[in-house]
Amino acid sequence: MKGKVIVVGFGPGSKADMTLRAEEVIRTADVVTGYTTYVKILKEFFPDKEFKATGMLKEVDRCRMAIEDAMQGKTVAMVSSGDSGIYGMTGLIYELAFDMDADIDIEAVPGVTAASSGAAILGAPLMHDVAIISLSDLMTPIEKIMKRVELAGEGDFVITLYNPKSHGRQDYLNQATDILLKYRSPETPVGIARNIGRADQNKTITTLGKLKEADVDMFSTVFIGNSQTYVVDGIMITPRGYPVRGKE
Repeated sequence: MKGKVIVVGFGPGSKADMTLRAEEVIRTADVVTGYTTYVKILKEFFPDKEFKATGMLKEVDRCRMAIEDAMQGKTVAMVSSGDSGIYGMTGLIYELAFDMDADIDIEAVPGVTAASSGAAILGAPLMHDVAIISLSDLMTPIEKIMKRVELAGEGDFVITLYNPKSHGRQDYLNQATDILLKYRSPETPVGIARNIGRADQNKTITTLGKLKEADVDMFSTVFIGNSQTYVVDGIMITPRGYPVRGKE
């Protein structure tokens, strides 16, 4: 029987935010493969499964391992937090499978990405056009990343920043903030969602002018409003443009 790799986005981390389809695929797969941190999360929910894991920067090895298992006739769930196709492993699985001439089936199962799950915590910041940008320069030159930040700022997009800081990238968020302040008021609302879907989930509402002082780390997702975004009672709202009584 032909093997299969099913690339699964399991959401922000809680069982409640995992889709029924993702849960079914993980439950019935022969092997569940993923990044060490993700495997640790899933072992709590699926303690009887066979898991295989690799650490940070071992994505290619991890995907090759999953494809090789599928070539042996197994069904492999390749897991990613959030969505499998938004900074997930779907693209790499396809690339490597073609490169390896692997006669396997590949399927992608979408999940709830940090942009949508974080937005739900903050209120409704993504009701209009949005740009999702990762500040990690492991795969993309920082000059290109900052160019994308600039163009998104000029275009008045709501901006969601993934990977805003890490131990080795302490200044990139400050650089992005300086760029955006060329196009937006210092009073522009900014929301920070941290540890989305996990026990210590929390949120912060601040402004673009104060973003450099905010507590942001690698577990945070940053939401920068557009020129219409406002905050009411701690809720961040970006109007879509519908006529609303009192705001017409």
